[in-house]
Amino acid sequence: MTLSLSPSQTADLRMQPVEDVLGRVGQSLQVRLLSETVVRKRRTVGAKTDRDTWVRIERRPLDKIPDQGWNGAESAARLGGVAQPEWYGCVVWRDVDGPVMWRADETALLSSAPIGTSVVATAPDLPEEWWKALNASLDALAAQNTTRVATPDTVTITQAHVTQSIRSVFTDDFDTTVERWVPAHADLNWANVTAPTLQLFDWEDWGNAPLGLDSASLWASSLAVPALAERVRHERRSDFESGNGKLMTLFACSKILGPYAHPEDPRLEPARRTAEEIIRELEAS
Repeated sequence: MTLSLSPSQTADLRMQPVEDVLGRVGQSLQVRLLSETVVRKRRTVGAKTDRDTWVRIERRPLDKIPDQGWNGAESAARLGGVAQPEWYGCVVWRDVDGPVMWRADETALLSSAPIGTSVVATAPDLPEEWWKALNASLDALAAQNTTRVATPDTVTITQAHVTQSIRSVFTDDFDTTVERWVPAHADLNWANVTAPTLQLFDWEDWGNAPLGLDSASLWASSLAVPALAERVRHERRSDFESGNGKLMTLFACSKILGPYAHPEDPRLEPARRTAEEIIRELEAS
């Protein structure tokens, strides 16, 4: 059975055959993955199973796996007070033909549908109870203790990384020192939350991060819808008003305004305007 991608093939799982991988995962977990439910993304594949669970499969190069490992979904299962699907088990193996590992995690099905894509173009209709649940989950998450370090975009977040990301776009004279680190989801956007019942999923990158990272990430995902972005700022205002939160907002803006900025991204102008306001506040403090 051939399970790996040849060196000449790209790592985009949307373009490559994955039937053998699905077969191996099903055999290992003793479950049948339903082919009509398969969802393929660049580096992940997911499917519903015949026992009403969900399996998420990820292919990751060895150099993108940190020293702490990449068992985020498994380790997040112990987090109390955080709305998330229950985790059941996993299978992990190394690709025989390259410096790559595969991991499949089986979880409960989501209680509701994902709200949207990572960047939304229209405002979702979210009840007040949803916002209360979001605040409760993010506050409970930040109160946990962990030795894990967050890896947003598979990059370990450090003080040096925060400073480099911000300084690559904003060269003004202000301090970029992070004062408080707390557990964060580290990939919080509208594709990874559900409604009308809230659940946070895709926990692969969670760990300690600067306070405000999750709030700033969700805000950045909302910028194409000004009213939604403002609602996120209102709900998470304690984060955004802190020094850390301001740095994380600049960190999020640097991802939008940096060298890979798309000229037609509707978030460019609000990100630029917000960044200018925050820099003035930081320089005055």
